[in-house]
Amino acid sequence: METFWAAGFTGTSLDDLAAATGMNRPSLYAAFGDKKSIYLKSLDLYTESLREALRGIIQADVALADGLAAFYRGGIELYMSGEKGPRGCFVSCTAPAEAAVDDDIKAALSGVLGEIDRGLELLYRQAQKRGEISREADAAALARLAGAVLHSLALRARAGASRAELQAIALEAAKTIR
Repeated sequence: METFWAAGFTGTSLDDLAAATGMNRPSLYAAFGDKKSIYLKSLDLYTESLREALRGIIQADVALADGLAAFYRGGIELYMSGEKGPRGCFVSCTAPAEAAVDDDIKAALSGVLGEIDRGLELLYRQAQKRGEISREADAAALARLAGAVLHSLALRARAGASRAELQAIALEAAKTIR
């Protein structure tokens, strides 16, 4: 995953993956399949961490702004954690270009985005039940908007935005998207 994250799908060769895993190419193929299979497994692994983060925030049943701020804070920490500088989000920084030419990656990207949307929608529905936001508010639309902020934070991190800039965006979004 780290190798794909650094260079993207196209920029990662089988030799890069072999070096990263310490396996020769035949062993790599035997264990994990072709390059796309390895990428999709990496995407699944990353997606599981997103699921866990969303589950934790939903189960905490905190105020909407606090839940969004915590979700964004976790994203920012991850996006800024690259060894060679901010790396952004594995999904949004590797999958979109390939999704244009590969149906399997397109489906995986759509699936991840859908999971984020559904998880954030649950956060908004909790807020509706608590009376924090109007019951008439479109929780699904607000969730997609909140997800769009997350993706923007990832791209901005990769483009060199400072942690302080990202945190300011995240805090304002957490207060505003209601």
